[in-house]
Amino acid sequence: MAIDTAQETNVRINDFSIKLANVNGTGSASANSLLMQAIFRMGIPVSGKNLFPSNIQGLPTWYEIRVNKSGYTARALDYDLMIAMNSATYREDINDVREGGYVLYDSSWPLDADLLREDVTFLGVPLAKVCIENFAAPRERILMKNIAYAGAVVALVGLDFDLVSGLLAETFAKNELLRESNQNALRLGYQFAKDNFECPLPFRVEAMDATSGCILIDGNTATALGCLYAGATVAGWYPITPATAVMDNFTRLCAKYRREPVENPLPGELPYKNNYLILQAEDEISAIGMVLGASWSGARSFTSTSGPGISLMNELLGLAYYTEIPAVIVDVQRTGPSTGMPTRTQQADILLCAYASHGDTKHILLFPANPRECFEFAVQSFDLAERFQTPVFMLSDLDIGMNDWVVPELTWDDSYVPDRGRVLNDTDLATMAEFFRYTDADADFVTPRTLPGSDEKGAYFIRGSGHDKFGKYTENADEYQEVVDRLKKKHASAAPHVPAPIVEHTKGASVGIITLGGCDLAVREAVHELAERGVATDFMRVRGFPFVSDVRRFAEEHEVCFVVEQNRDAQLRSLISIETGFPIESLHSVLAYGGFPLSARQVVDGVLSHLEKKS
Repeated sequence: MAIDTAQETNVRINDFSIKLANVNGTGSASANSLLMQAIFRMGIPVSGKNLFPSNIQGLPTWYEIRVNKSGYTARALDYDLMIAMNSATYREDINDVREGGYVLYDSSWPLDADLLREDVTFLGVPLAKVCIENFAAPRERILMKNIAYAGAVVALVGLDFDLVSGLLAETFAKNELLRESNQNALRLGYQFAKDNFECPLPFRVEAMDATSGCILIDGNTATALGCLYAGATVAGWYPITPATAVMDNFTRLCAKYRREPVENPLPGELPYKNNYLILQAEDEISAIGMVLGASWSGARSFTSTSGPGISLMNELLGLAYYTEIPAVIVDVQRTGPSTGMPTRTQQADILLCAYASHGDTKHILLFPANPRECFEFAVQSFDLAERFQTPVFMLSDLDIGMNDWVVPELTWDDSYVPDRGRVLNDTDLATMAEFFRYTDADADFVTPRTLPGSDEKGAYFIRGSGHDKFGKYTENADEYQEVVDRLKKKHASAAPHVPAPIVEHTKGASVGIITLGGCDLAVREAVHELAERGVATDFMRVRGFPFVSDVRRFAEEHEVCFVVEQNRDAQLRSLISIETGFPIESLHSVLAYGGFPLSARQVVDGVLSHLEKKS
């Protein structure tokens, strides 16, 4: 098939999608990220989704870049430009290209004729050949091939070459040899595209000013920052994808900001003192036990994990709920059940976390939608945990946690004072004849606590067995029920203190859409697309549990109400019905649970399909 580089089509500015198909372990991540960062630096709204396997190397991996001047940067499902670098997935990747799109492939080897499409333009770049001719070491040739295709993309979509070159210089500022080889590879790919194709293509970038005041950051880094700013000093954890980076970043931040210099250290002593303690446990059971011990002792303590870790922590989470010990659990959700797909995203831990442990338990949940909210909600999680003396879960997910997002710059109020809740000190205890741990509840049904090391009147022991309001062992039904009934009321009283739902109304809307977390961008885009098709919808994103009354009211106000979420069993829908009493049959699910981030098309198709059946 002859290469046609002059297809007649309208030029689209800052509105296209690129998919880069690679083999895991070949070093493509840095090249792909380079392109996204360059688009961001040009002031253009952009997103990057890394869809990678759970093995170390050898399996297919993809990176998707969505450019949209209006800020609609949820995942796309078809692509204007495919960078096909993995022969094992050529057919699949070429099929994903939209009609009139382009495929860039390594023409060092011929492309099978049965892969060609008449409605797609194929751009052959002899990447392997070029790298063999210009680089000596085998590993260097593999790595530089990625930068070379990035150079070709720079030319094809009209990116600022000097800007991209500058980003490479920043990356390899301390390694002159790597800096020069990367710059050479970038120039080789760029120049080949300029010499052989019409550049830029009919879709291209032009500088904007839509990202000023914004940063690129992933949710795991933002979460670690939030824990640092909240005053967390103790963490117990066990490594697990996709949450490990939360603790990696927290460790790095603590090493920089929670160390005090030691004057004149003795021989063999460190020249600094750590004001933090991070313990890698032998498993998640031990990790949450460490967190509870530290929290009981008065430290702000947390763990980061994913669904399998929550499963293991259940018994001790019940202990924390019943004995009223604060704790923060960051759950970066992945695809289950069991091991599942560790590098795919999902929102399937909602019910697991809401009712974690056996017996009657209810926990406070926060649902961030992006890294900025990960930062903010991490701080709120610690305040809520200590105010209500209970475990608090912050449910992020792999898409939020491990991908870079464009979000407004993080801000901080230096006048912030942590809410430590009702903690009695020695002065308070001195005025009391006797202290009982579970008496004297306030308007939120929270009782005062003491910390070990305070006056001898304080509580030094707790029990996970049946206890009365005095903290004493009991098997008396009335005494037991008095305690657990107060716990239920305490949980309900937290509703106005969790982040409030985001609600947006459209004039004349009779259809409502409720969603949570990382579905936010896709659902917002879907609302826009539905409006263009004549379907006006109202939007609600719940951000915390227990629910405020607004959640039920929103559902009642609409003739048809959809709940959009990323799990098979409609867990948010169930939780809303269970906790608000709204009839579950009046809530209609739009579900996506294959492990990839949600797209607006999935939401639009789900809504329209139901409305067509209804009519």
